[in-house]
Amino acid sequence: MADRPLILVDPLPRTLDVICEPGVRKRLEALGRLVISEDRQMPDEMVDRMLPEAAILIGQTAMPKERLDRAPKLKAIFNVETNFLPNIDYEHCQARGIWVLSPTSSFAQAVAESSLAMAIDLARGITAGDRAFRAGGEPYGLDANEGCFMFAGAPVGIIGFGDLGRTLRALLMPFRNPVAVYDPWLPADVIRAQDCTPASLEDVLSKSRIIFVFASVTTENQGFLGRRELDLIQPGSAFLLMSRAAVVDFPELIRQVESGRFKAAIDVFPEEPVPANHPVRKLEGALLSAHRTGGMPEALHQIGRMTVADAELILRGLPPVMCRRADPSIARRLRSMPVSIT
Repeated sequence: MADRPLILVDPLPRTLDVICEPGVRKRLEALGRLVISEDRQMPDEMVDRMLPEAAILIGQTAMPKERLDRAPKLKAIFNVETNFLPNIDYEHCQARGIWVLSPTSSFAQAVAESSLAMAIDLARGITAGDRAFRAGGEPYGLDANEGCFMFAGAPVGIIGFGDLGRTLRALLMPFRNPVAVYDPWLPADVIRAQDCTPASLEDVLSKSRIIFVFASVTTENQGFLGRRELDLIQPGSAFLLMSRAAVVDFPELIRQVESGRFKAAIDVFPEEPVPANHPVRKLEGALLSAHRTGGMPEALHQIGRMTVADAELILRGLPPVMCRRADPSIARRLRSMPVSIT
């Protein structure tokens, strides 16, 4: 038994029951000796005691160089929160050949599906019409669709074209929307390969009728969608904030929607849970969602499937294929934050 690989499992805020279906849990247990801490973050003393024998670490445990130096057998670190946090020496891991991985695409399908649904809702006024009907003030016929437009064929803009943006692009295909993409981290050829048009941020904002914001927060782009940028949006458009609230000047977004210039769907907020007295709760023209678009059982189970599949490969001496590897030059620029629901 002692020669079986040691696997440290320190997954909070996840737990194995949440991210692993029974069959996947059995596959994980078959890989080696599991040391699990789920009722609390694994204590430092336990981590330091186990590191010399550890082959795999599953969790968000801090791993600076001094700890990595005490882990000669370590082959991989899996961040199952799906954020690359600034608590790992990524350069040292790369130099040592330690894989630092995260199943970042696990939520893409769930969030893209909700994003599409919310965009159609904004375009066609579905939730607004329901609210009016329940209040007894519903108009009928053409009057009932004032301010609405057909989603099919409407110009779409996507800001941030990672796993989520590309998954949404596939869902848009039947609707025949022309799609413009702004992503300064991608070459134009990658965007064109997805049947999209590379565009400047200004063009995406000013020429799109439906705008999806999927950008991650970095050290360089916090609040990059401010008043100047939001002023570019066409009146009557739909703006969907689905990634991180910190990329937008949130008070300015509220002001613009409140003025009636455009409608918005918002799934992420500067503070969560949102305070009871926050003005966004009374914002007309907004479709609100409590950071719930990704938190589906299917998406959480995908975390476990991707992690275990790559752990199996790594312990066989093969490279991982399911999870994303942390690139030190990118990881140091991300301003990740803990998540609780997705």
